[in-house]
Amino acid sequence: MNVEEIATAAEARSAEIDEARRLPADLSKMMASSGLNRAWAPFELGAPELPVSEVVDVLERLAYREASTSWNAMISITTSLLSGRLPSPFVEEIFGDPRSTTCGVAQPMGRAKRVDGGVSVTGRWPWGSGTANATFIGGGSLLVDAVGEPVRDGSFRAPFVFFTPDQIEIHDTWYVSGLKGTGSNDYSVSEVFVPEGRWADASGQLLIDRPLYRFPFFGALALGVCAVGMGIARRAVDDLSELAATKRAAMASKTLAANPLIQTQLAEADGKRRAARAFVDAAVADVWRSAEQGEVADASRAGLRLAATTATRLNSEVVNACYEAGGGAAIFETSNLQRLFRDMHVVTHHGMVAPRSYETIGRLMLDQPVKLFGF
Repeated sequence: MNVEEIATAAEARSAEIDEARRLPADLSKMMASSGLNRAWAPFELGAPELPVSEVVDVLERLAYREASTSWNAMISITTSLLSGRLPSPFVEEIFGDPRSTTCGVAQPMGRAKRVDGGVSVTGRWPWGSGTANATFIGGGSLLVDAVGEPVRDGSFRAPFVFFTPDQIEIHDTWYVSGLKGTGSNDYSVSEVFVPEGRWADASGQLLIDRPLYRFPFFGALALGVCAVGMGIARRAVDDLSELAATKRAAMASKTLAANPLIQTQLAEADGKRRAARAFVDAAVADVWRSAEQGEVADASRAGLRLAATTATRLNSEVVNACYEAGGGAAIFETSNLQRLFRDMHVVTHHGMVAPRSYETIGRLMLDQPVKLFGF
């Protein structure tokens, strides 16, 4: 898996990616053929089955060069984690293909009705990153009766239901300030038939019982979002350093690099960035040890989410500081700092790392009742 080759190719096409509001098909195929897009699918299917810490590093490196590319990789990789809970023959069909590129939204915005041989699903999901290039697209769904009321079914709670590309409609909604190239349009299905078992419950029974698949799905998603932010923040620090070496403020005789205020801002920003990364690394290591021993405890889950949310907030501060320190030069389209600023402030709006995550974490810390769906 040549991550640097993919990152270099993506960076060279960043303007094209933003203009198209999606990744070019050939770049997505390059990512898929490298094994990146199914990095968490099982090795029995010829997939990499990479450790979580390695994927965090890969996503940060990609985001350093081109954040939308990293985001789409993150979505596909995280979706591939569901392979540990997807039964045959669908796990082979969806993740056995070397070109596999999956995506979707786990929030249960779809409604499924039982029909002969499976379910009929209707729903619409926002933030459908990567749908234009996907080989399978999923959507969280609730089982309902004939009048639309939720019903209980032990084999179908609120799973991630997989659709083929021809079954979905993509809506042209992705007109945004940052992460423009992720192609995160709304998508919908209407009375689409899904055969029995072509779905995976993120908190359901493990069919592949190894540490990677014991790793909490929603924690992994939060971690992936955070990793993109870490790459953006690291690039912002480096871009500011490069700018400071040559830029002079109005009426100044020395470069920004000689300015004590800029020196302080840069050091503080990099300190926050490094602290955030250390917190994430420690949380990932803790959850991985727990997964190696068996079931991951709620405290470890909470620690992972706390790390992902806190690191994202800190990295947002890092990018803000670098953008401000860049002065007037940072607002021009020729400056990468403005693009990093826009991209970072889309990352912070993802629900997995939004400030409301702190409430759930705090409730766990204080032994208060918690609904753990999505956690």
